[in-house]
Amino acid sequence: MAYTNLISTVELYKHLHDPNWVVFDCRFSLADPARGEKDYSIAHIPGAVYAHLDEDLSGPVVRGVTGRHPLPSVEAISDKFSCWGIGSGVQVVAYDDNGGAMAAGRLWWLSRWLGHDAASVLDGGWSVWKREGLPEHSGVESRPTRRFIPKLRPELVVNSTEVEKIYQDPAYRILDARSADRYHGVNETIDPVVGHIPGAISAPYTENLTPSAQFMSEERLRERYLALLNGVPAANTVVYCGSGVSAIHDILAMDCAGLGFARLYAGSWSEWITDTRRPISK
Repeated sequence: MAYTNLISTVELYKHLHDPNWVVFDCRFSLADPARGEKDYSIAHIPGAVYAHLDEDLSGPVVRGVTGRHPLPSVEAISDKFSCWGIGSGVQVVAYDDNGGAMAAGRLWWLSRWLGHDAASVLDGGWSVWKREGLPEHSGVESRPTRRFIPKLRPELVVNSTEVEKIYQDPAYRILDARSADRYHGVNETIDPVVGHIPGAISAPYTENLTPSAQFMSEERLRERYLALLNGVPAANTVVYCGSGVSAIHDILAMDCAGLGFARLYAGSWSEWITDTRRPISK
């Protein structure tokens, strides 16, 4: 049985020594990009390897052109997957310390984009693992290499040109996964321009989570997104955030709710605002 969206600590614990499972520690801090790797070296889930959001899971930033976390090239991330031991029949599990909203979600989405369905996010992440008193390792770990062959799904991602074509089309829905205050153009602390893409609906990813940073039940998630989508299918739904990372949390939640796979505007707000001709709402 492959896990394709969420996995519990109980299930992961059963497979810690399975050679066909690869666990990734994806902890990352926007304020201190080196902190996650340091925290990993101090303590992590046994067997986990570290995946860095900036260095491993993103492509080069081109100032004035890309967003803050552009997608890596297919060739670059496929090489990473091979070095990390991902191949046919391998179960991928990713975790972070932010409810899956940072690099764990990005690694999960990249796997699906590259055609590797057996990828999941640890529900509750590192905080729940520690709270339950499960085993930890320190130091740096690696896995035997395998050959990863991508089977790209280009339909899962959209670019700014496509967003400009659909943002006024009622057959589509655009969701903004940032906090409500950033959506409304107040309390913006990251990007230099405030506001949101016209027509977008506020759908903060934090509302997918319980107080323990675990995902709400399938029923609750389904109720939430059915109301947000209002009859629009997931395939016609585009999600964005500040840089294309936490937006994946909404995509993961919709998949968990059985609504299908929404599309990611990978450049997101930080790319949208690089062109002053693009419209902005506040």
